[in-house]
Amino acid sequence: MYANPVLAEQKVSLANWDLHYIALNSTFLTPDVAKQYGIVRSKFNGLINISVLDSKSKAAQSVALTGTAKNLLGVVKKLAFKEVTEGEAIYYLAVLSFSDQEQYRISIDINDGKVTKTLKFQHKFYAD
Repeated sequence: MYANPVLAEQKVSLANWDLHYIALNSTFLTPDVAKQYGIVRSKFNGLINISVLDSKSKAAQSVALTGTAKNLLGVVKKLAFKEVTEGEAIYYLAVLSFSDQEQYRISIDINDGKVTKTLKFQHKFYAD
């Protein structure tokens, strides 16, 4: 089952995790932030941001993420996530190139070495 497309961050609970995720156009990042994380700002680059928190302690979790994005024509793109740590926060970023108004079904496997769960959602990207 896929979550509804949204413009704001979403949260789901899987296993012992609270997963926060958002997909947005990379142009929403300031040039300084994009440069800091090595992201090319482009109206045709989307950004997927995932954070994994322990559902009880709310502590950020270091996990392995692998994923794909499949458009409506069946073209599949692999997602390469980069782990970012800032203080106690840990989150994962992946860049996805797209065409204007392209819709993707996104599937991300989260593995902590003990359990693997899959986050699935859809997002339609617009070139701004």
